[in-house]
Amino acid sequence: MSFQHPSDCLNEIFEYLEEDIFTLHSCLLVNRFWCEVSVSILWKNVWNVVSTTPYQNYIMGISDKATLLHTLTSCLPKESKDLLYDEKIISTPILKPPLFNYVSFCKVLSIDEIHHMSNKFFCNRRLISANNSDNLNLLLQEILKMFMSQTSLKELSLTYKYESSFSDKLLKNPNNITLAQFPGARNCLTNLSELTCSSNVDSEFFHQLSQICHNIQSLNIRFKYSFSSGINVLISSLNNLKYFSLTQIYNYMFSKLNVKEIESSLTKHSNTIIRLHLRDASPLLFITHFKNLQELVISFEYDTSCEDFKQIQFITFPHLKILKFVLRCPKVEIIIKFLKNNGQNLEEFYVYKCNNRLNYSIAEYCPNLKIYYAQFMENTLETLKLIFVSCQQLESIKIWTNDVLYGEGKEMLNIVANYSPKTFHELRLYESTISNLDFEDLESFFIKWKNRIPQKSLSFIIHDVNDNNLEVNDEFNRIIKRYKNLGVIKKFEIIPYQSDTFLHVPTSFTKSL
Repeated sequence: MSFQHPSDCLNEIFEYLEEDIFTLHSCLLVNRFWCEVSVSILWKNVWNVVSTTPYQNYIMGISDKATLLHTLTSCLPKESKDLLYDEKIISTPILKPPLFNYVSFCKVLSIDEIHHMSNKFFCNRRLISANNSDNLNLLLQEILKMFMSQTSLKELSLTYKYESSFSDKLLKNPNNITLAQFPGARNCLTNLSELTCSSNVDSEFFHQLSQICHNIQSLNIRFKYSFSSGINVLISSLNNLKYFSLTQIYNYMFSKLNVKEIESSLTKHSNTIIRLHLRDASPLLFITHFKNLQELVISFEYDTSCEDFKQIQFITFPHLKILKFVLRCPKVEIIIKFLKNNGQNLEEFYVYKCNNRLNYSIAEYCPNLKIYYAQFMENTLETLKLIFVSCQQLESIKIWTNDVLYGEGKEMLNIVANYSPKTFHELRLYESTISNLDFEDLESFFIKWKNRIPQKSLSFIIHDVNDNNLEVNDEFNRIIKRYKNLGVIKKFEIIPYQSDTFLHVPTSFTKSL
């Protein structure tokens, strides 16, 4: 039996708490040993630690940014601190050394965030003008140099979602982004597995990465203006690209995103790419190259873009398990034809709007469906019953319907309790679906769920479209608490509209909102 060091054991335990920021914070004060292990987890992706909700994750608080920048600056080597002091960027040449070498724990580097919080630092102190970015650039360079010499990165981001004239200048000037030329860069970047970048980053940057980063498996490109020629070089240099995301940025919709500019380099990975996320990318015909595709997520901003899906409606993807249409979706008849060819192995299906024809096709062509999120526009009760009876592997369903206006909310819950398959364990309802229910009806539903055989604890999630429109009083809380204590409810959550917007949108899309 092999001996495992206590730090390895504790680290393995804390890995499970990576998303539970509050619990990890509570471990910081136990002792130095626990503190160090907690810090190593918290700093793995420090950009996510600063805030804990999807929306706040995108816009970090200014005070949090200032604290993080101060910590990073304190980790700089002496020569960097002296240089910044000589340039009057920091007020003292020797900052108090940190308790730990925090940077060594980092596995994710966001140049976007470092640039943004550095820019805020100077603006707040009025130490830099719009026409004089030398000091800002110097601080950024010294911090990046430190990262290159002290850690081995898994993820790198260079997109500049925070727009400024300096962002564009930095993106177009390779002399300002010389990661590969910093000491230790090869060791730092060799094991990079995920890259998120803007399409118009200077070609030299991509050429540098193409010499080192052959192990990138996840590539997220945010389209802005045009494609840098270096992108094709980088894509071609990769050994095992599995996930590719291409996102049109809202502010640059006037720039036409034509996938043909990178199609030849992408198709070199036709056998390895299994996840594809696209937002307003065209033409879509290039998707047909990826026969091993397991996940396809497409976002359409305009109805005219949906027509492009016609090109692949008859194509078969034998391994496809996840299909998502974010916002608008193609015409129902086109989706039905696609499901006829690809529904057999489909496990997750997300669609913005649907009608009974589409729901009937789900019941007919998707027997192995596990997750179904859709709007039920009409005849909800019979349609829902049909879905449950036909999809015996279903685990989760999200229902958005107006039938409660006609008093059918109670009957809908009865159908969930009586007809959902044994595998079912997550019910997502919109606030409008249950707002008119009596508490007796809600409790009756939980009683029926308690008596199901086999009894499976239910995750009961309410999506509050109107933000705080749902009345949650003492009686409501009493019912929820009681059935949580009985093990009937595993999880209860009310999700506000803002968070709901980000809930099932791929991460690659939320980075560009």
